[in-house]
Amino acid sequence: MAVSATYEGLKRNAPGAVLFGGLFAIMVILAQNKWANDATPIRSVDAVGATIKSVHWDINPTIYTLSLDSDSSVLIEDDRPHLIGSHVDIERVTRDNGFVFYRFAD
Repeated sequence: MAVSATYEGLKRNAPGAVLFGGLFAIMVILAQNKWANDATPIRSVDAVGATIKSVHWDINPTIYTLSLDSDSSVLIEDDRPHLIGSHVDIERVTRDNGFVFYRFAD
């Protein structure tokens, strides 16, 4: 299969190349943001009560939907099994850059 390097061929492939380049740039920016959050020190860890509402186990790690005692909902990834409807203690973790995430207490 011959690859055409004519001006018409470049014009025809330009939208796909621009779309691919844009998606690649977005992925790099998101990866840099995650790396920055992982490298930022933890400022505080607060205990929070929650109830497990649902579980999505078809992906790894398992994702749990929890309802906090303040009636907010959060998603938490964990490999350990937890019972739906059970009340659990989780941790609200705040990093120095202001990023907040939740995790199951060990």
